[in-house]
Amino acid sequence: MTRFFTVRALRHALTASLATAVLFGSAAAPAQNTPGVLRVSAIPDEAPTELQRKFKPLGEYLGQATGLKVEFTPVTDYAASVEGLVNKKIDMVWFGGFTFVQAQVRSKGQVTPLVQRAEDEKFRSVFITASKGINTLADLKGKTLSFGSESSTSGHLMPRSFLLGAGINPDTDLKRIAFSGAHDATVAAVAGGKVDAGALNISVWEKLVAEKKVDPAVVRVFYTTPAYFDYNWTVRSDMNPALQKKITDAFLALDPATAQGKQILELQRASKFIPARVENYKAIEAAARSAGLLR
Repeated sequence: MTRFFTVRALRHALTASLATAVLFGSAAAPAQNTPGVLRVSAIPDEAPTELQRKFKPLGEYLGQATGLKVEFTPVTDYAASVEGLVNKKIDMVWFGGFTFVQAQVRSKGQVTPLVQRAEDEKFRSVFITASKGINTLADLKGKTLSFGSESSTSGHLMPRSFLLGAGINPDTDLKRIAFSGAHDATVAAVAGGKVDAGALNISVWEKLVAEKKVDPAVVRVFYTTPAYFDYNWTVRSDMNPALQKKITDAFLALDPATAQGKQILELQRASKFIPARVENYKAIEAAARSAGLLR
């Protein structure tokens, strides 16, 4: 069922989702502090089967680099990935910029971003449509629009921020807002005529086009946002520094000239990994506070 929110209702939804994750955590999460195991998760911005497919070679590689058994723990929503790390049910998470900021705030600064893709230094979102009458952001007035997850950086927060910057308030100027839950679901909603337009991660859009899962002659990009920092791999700050270094070094050593490195980097849609810094995400935090999504 498609859900619709005003900013006030959205704040309540995000708070309730986080509270639920605090109380119940992830049903699939293993016991805390499992010896010899590195528990890894990721925000569910794509289908669960796709996340598992993308992670399998990386998990095997990290296991070789650390000497640990690497287990991927799927979570049901973005809030569960934040709470899983903060509550020590997960050791490392693939966060979007906004979920990293949420984890940073929830943990009072006790999470550490290790690496990001080089592409995440200048990430973008795209607005897509199948309507011939929509060619600019201004054309969205009076139309229906789907974001991704409420906590998505590239599927909600930054597209909302750029809409507001263009003088368009999604909650008052659009006919209706939907939240699909994931980037690929947003594309499906636009292609299926459920909404007039959608906003999503440019990387997922390009992947779907390359895989011929969407016809760009039918569903097209009509606006690409300016660049911003996005995804990273984050751990709890209390993780053993030696283990943090092993993980970081393993990511930085991935080389597209090797068969293993090429496979992993292609699945992660990365040219290479580079060190990440907390300071990279200050602008996202400011955008979230400005949009009323973080207090």
